[in-house]
Amino acid sequence: MTNVVSKYIELHIIRIKNNRIKFLLLKRAPNEKYPNIWQMVTGHIRENEKAYEAALRELKEETGLDAEELYSVPVINSVYLSESDEVCLIPVFVCRVNENSDVKISKEHNEFKWVDAKEAIKLLNWEGQKKSVELICEYWFNERKKLIRIV
Repeated sequence: MTNVVSKYIELHIIRIKNNRIKFLLLKRAPNEKYPNIWQMVTGHIRENEKAYEAALRELKEETGLDAEELYSVPVINSVYLSESDEVCLIPVFVCRVNENSDVKISKEHNEFKWVDAKEAIKLLNWEGQKKSVELICEYWFNERKKLIRIV
């Protein structure tokens, strides 16, 4: 029987400049799993670590950035892992960083860029990630829809 687990996070990083959202995308290094794809920060949840704590840790490890605000996005992405025969539920977060922050990518990635939502949706690989970008944009400037702030 296939197990359902939650052991990964997805973290979209944004900065707001001139009242516009820019998303940070990272390009996977050629020697990594899923080489050369564009993605947001992703990572494992460690034992005894909360999902949002993993998101903040992975943010620092993969980009050198600190979150000014962290929110839960009202969606859970999923993926089937054939090697372990598991369906993995992935909580989605978004954090805002200072617009002047310097990105220092880890060896996991070999390139980064700040892009608008349209470009992010074009570059991201999986539909769930694209939908997350759309939701973030839908909620960010909408007074009637609020993201749940964690930090």
